[in-house]
Amino acid sequence: MGFRGRIEALSVEGAGLGLPGPELERRLIELGFVEGAEVELLHQGLFGADPIAVRVAHATIALRRREAMAVLVSAEGPA
Repeated sequence: MGFRGRIEALSVEGAGLGLPGPELERRLIELGFVEGAEVELLHQGLFGADPIAVRVAHATIALRRREAMAVLVSAEGPA
């Protein structure tokens, strides 16, 4: 499918993401965006628009692009 990687960290500081940083971080963690979790990009809106769909562990989640920017991911090598 799309890009695959592993979550390295969350970076919610000063990104102008709409939600306050601590609230966004709490929400992402509750959804499964934790260090070491595997992620896969499933869908992107046309022309860089929202939403994007990602698979985290075994759940499919839709995020706004500005929320997704707070998730730092390292790419996995080819399988």
